[in-house]
Amino acid sequence: MLYSYTIIGPLVIFILSFIFALLIITPFIRFLIRYRLGKSIRAEGDTPVFTSLHKKKEGIPTMGGLFIWVIVALLAIILSLLAKYFPHSFFERLDFLDRSETWLPLGALVIAGAVGALDDLLNIKKIGPNGGGMKLKTRLFLYSLIAIGGAWWFYFKLGWNAINIPGFGEVFLGLWYIPLFILVVVATSFSLNETDGLDGLAGGVALTAFSAYGLIAFTQGKIELTMLIAAIVGALVAFIWFNIYPAAFFMGDTGSMALGTTLGVIAMLTNTVFILPIIGFILVIESLSVIIQTASKKLRGKKIFLSTPIHHHFEALGWPETKVTMRFWIISGMAAVFGLIIALTVK
Repeated sequence: MLYSYTIIGPLVIFILSFIFALLIITPFIRFLIRYRLGKSIRAEGDTPVFTSLHKKKEGIPTMGGLFIWVIVALLAIILSLLAKYFPHSFFERLDFLDRSETWLPLGALVIAGAVGALDDLLNIKKIGPNGGGMKLKTRLFLYSLIAIGGAWWFYFKLGWNAINIPGFGEVFLGLWYIPLFILVVVATSFSLNETDGLDGLAGGVALTAFSAYGLIAFTQGKIELTMLIAAIVGALVAFIWFNIYPAAFFMGDTGSMALGTTLGVIAMLTNTVFILPIIGFILVIESLSVIIQTASKKLRGKKIFLSTPIHHHFEALGWPETKVTMRFWIISGMAAVFGLIIALTVK
């Protein structure tokens, strides 16, 4: 009976999250349109290739990611309250708020989402450098603070100080665990943000990554974490339904940074940090393309790619946006399966 609950619980959470999302997504899009919370495209002189490809998208509602993390947070709170007021009921099995498993990833999701929402608002109002929201240094500082808070919680509250390297086993890091945690969380958050550039792209990549980590968490017996991931996946599926080409709204930093930060935290919580670059292979190549392009322009004075992140390079080559997105989804799915095989078979 207990085993059946561990399977049914995440499935029920996924369904509840998906239905909840579908019920409020249309009013949410109307809210974004009513208050003119539309995407602002960067100036031609800064990113000529990107601007020429995406100028037509200016004004389409953004901040869609806000609806993902708000739904997950509300669902967690509602189910926790129902479990409290209806003890010894099925609601107790659906309460996934847990100090050791979900407090930190859920907190990271909400806090990173709130910071991203502020950045989106500044971008919409054309406040900041070139009217593009917060400076990169400011964003890096704020998300590093979130990661530092998470590292402190893991090391001092949960007692984590070692990582698992597939094929080698546990490696004790001591205090070095803290900077590794910060690096992983910040890198993942900004990598998913870089991936958010085409209709449905970031949502689809995030969906495969979170689904893979849901299976990993389940096999590790982390049922509350599995249910949290199920809630995220349910909201993501509803989001993608409206975000595929032509997108009714965009994710924005409030979604990409929140999901990226949470994905990094979950990778640390499941002790699979070396599996993350495999499952998140698309995230890796998106960030690498930006790093390589920037280094090449500074050192050689010329570009390697027509535009970065790399999905814009393929757009500039003439690939239709939907073709780029679908092919990246396929690669993401294959990488997630490969990562899962390693995570579940190599110890």
